[in-house]
Amino acid sequence: MTVRLHWFLPTGGDGRTLVDRHAYARNDAGAARLVGGVRPPDLGYLTQIAKAAEQLGFEAVLTPTGTWCEDAWLTTVALAQHTERLKFLVAFRPGVISPTLAAQMAATYQRLTGGRLLLNVVTGGDSAEQRRFGDHLDHDRRYARTDEFLSVVRGVWQGRPYDFRGEHYDVEGGLTALPPDPVPQLFFGGSSAAAGPVAARHSDVYLTWGEPPAQVAEKIGWIRSLARREGRTVRFGVRVHTVSRDTSDEAWAVAHRLLDDLDADTIAAAQAALGRSESVGQQRMLALHGGSREQLEIYPNLWAGVGLVRGGAGTALVGSHAEVADRIAEYHALGVEHFVLSGYPHLEEAYWFGEGVIPELAARGLLEGAAEAPGAPLLVAGGR
Repeated sequence: MTVRLHWFLPTGGDGRTLVDRHAYARNDAGAARLVGGVRPPDLGYLTQIAKAAEQLGFEAVLTPTGTWCEDAWLTTVALAQHTERLKFLVAFRPGVISPTLAAQMAATYQRLTGGRLLLNVVTGGDSAEQRRFGDHLDHDRRYARTDEFLSVVRGVWQGRPYDFRGEHYDVEGGLTALPPDPVPQLFFGGSSAAAGPVAARHSDVYLTWGEPPAQVAEKIGWIRSLARREGRTVRFGVRVHTVSRDTSDEAWAVAHRLLDDLDADTIAAAQAALGRSESVGQQRMLALHGGSREQLEIYPNLWAGVGLVRGGAGTALVGSHAEVADRIAEYHALGVEHFVLSGYPHLEEAYWFGEGVIPELAARGLLEGAAEAPGAPLLVAGGR
């Protein structure tokens, strides 16, 4: 098992700040102003990131989903026309689309891009966000629906009429006339009791946010045990930010600067909003720092500062290139194969990681084939 590296497309905007591009700050007179230093997610900028990721040797880029992001399907199909080998890990929400239509879209995507689609299934942990899309199910019922949704998708991909009758879907003769080739790998995350069995039944790769290694090891053991009961084997991935520099001091200085434009009121408001999330994974992220700037290095080179104001992945690997490689190697030893990485801003941080950490990982024998050499063709295994 080798390390497989993925980067991130900031389709909600990017910049040298943790403040969201839709957020406003107040000047001394109390007037609202847009936070500076923010880059819009236009096609030109996202193309720069995608091309950099491809050239540096990343296998794929994760594209998020939600109210504040550009649509992941449309954006990545556009970017596929500007890249050659890069895969796109498209996040989508099962509750807002028909499973048969999703299966057809994935099959079409594979044909249009030459098999460059990976799928990130996002069940959703924020009821207010779900209601914006007309979804009024509670947390556990959303996971039950995702279970049925993925059963239909995999059934329809078989290329013959498929029937399914459940609580949430009633499909008669569901069909993808031309099944996807290869079948896209399904990435899936979720820390709740409702999420685990769904991940075990359907996911190819179980994703967890960047918690300390002992907590990641517990999750791996949990999902492996559930998957064995289903007669399946699941691979594992970690979603985490990175700040990598030539020296540790340089990296920590960059991390600390990300907090410079965040005052106590901004952090408190963000923590209150995140605290309302139904996501168990989000609550685990919040527990790592407790809303305080103190003791944000929760494990050697693992920094929880991002989670003070940003939802989702709230930790970053911070340190010299060798130190960041050390932490990746530590997670890898636990059984983590996929690393979905990001940094602020994403274009520059892709180069810092690609030119600094990737050679370290290659020297340790953790990468295979041409992925060892930035800019060379990437060898990628097909989905299953």
